[in-house]
Amino acid sequence: MAEAEQGFDFGTPPPARSEAGKAAGEGHRARLRARLLTGGAEALADYEVLEYLLFAAIPRGDTKPIAKALIAQFGSLAGVLNADPKALQRVKGVGESSAAALKAVAIAARRMARGAIVGKPVLSSWQALLDYLATDMAHLTVERVRVLYLDARNRLIEDHHVGDGSIDEAAIHPREVIRRAMDLGATAMILVHNHPSGSPEPSRADIHITQRIAEAGRLLGVTVHDHVIIGREGHVSLRAKGLI
Repeated sequence: MAEAEQGFDFGTPPPARSEAGKAAGEGHRARLRARLLTGGAEALADYEVLEYLLFAAIPRGDTKPIAKALIAQFGSLAGVLNADPKALQRVKGVGESSAAALKAVAIAARRMARGAIVGKPVLSSWQALLDYLATDMAHLTVERVRVLYLDARNRLIEDHHVGDGSIDEAAIHPREVIRRAMDLGATAMILVHNHPSGSPEPSRADIHITQRIAEAGRLLGVTVHDHVIIGREGHVSLRAKGLI
């Protein structure tokens, strides 16, 4: 009944053009699948990756225009995957199922990146840590502050979300940060936050609060290994800049 309401006539075969269009669509999906399975990491363009991800939520129809519209709206594949589901659904053709499918991929990517650092000495897995942070934070539209608390072997004890907002003493209190380290039995930490503007270059406030926390940590035997700032344009290490 539902198909009849969509205009299908069960008494006559569908028009030849419709059959040809259906065959072309299935052929396109098959070719895309073959390239995905047999090609390398760059076998598909970003919009084609999205196009393929949308197949599960949109089993019929052309997902290419939707994929291209998503890239245009959010700027990149990463921007799409990190977008809020409600924002995704404002793009024509994207429903709740499509938004959920894309959200699931983003969650999987974060968990894979996190898995590369859990249980390992963070300082010897530095690139894996940066990949995890970039996956999780580079495309946030709000400034987020986190503290990674480490044990004596520099393994991650806790990835603590301190709060959202500019990094200053109104958002992150040196005394509270060090107190949590003591409560957890942490001997070191890495401060992390993102710049939604895209540029990861540190501000005066970033430098000032880092030095305050590092000074407080030294008094109680807690080392601040680094303060990493994440942006869409890359990352900056305050340690590498000689600012800690």
